[in-house]
Amino acid sequence: VQLVESGGGLVQAGGSLRVSCAASGRTWGAFGMGWFRQPPGKEREFVASIAWDDSSTAYIDSVRGRFTISRDNSENMVYLQMNSLKPEDTAVYYCAAKRGGVGYWDYYGVDYWGKGILVTVSS
Repeated sequence: VQLVESGGGLVQAGGSLRVSCAASGRTWGAFGMGWFRQPPGKEREFVASIAWDDSSTAYIDSVRGRFTISRDNSENMVYLQMNSLKPEDTAVYYCAAKRGGVGYWDYYGVDYWGKGILVTVSS
């Protein structure tokens, strides 16, 4: 499975941005998909996940109600819609895939990673 992120950039606080992840691989549909982020000088952290069949999602508290994860299995795409962005959301965002992954993910449980894309929120 290969993952390629797109859609990052610079946005003002309070604005919106959508990052996308294009996945390749025959068995992609069997993977839970997720997003992690790594703020400058900090460790990578889990942000959100979505089950392989779109049956469940999970979010960290700091983004719940502002971010929405979704997937389109027919297009092999995963999205993270980010609204009401805050400067503390500034980070490199990584797309991730995990076999059967649901709920909250540990960094070490991820099977595949994208290379990441920078999202900068200015105050």
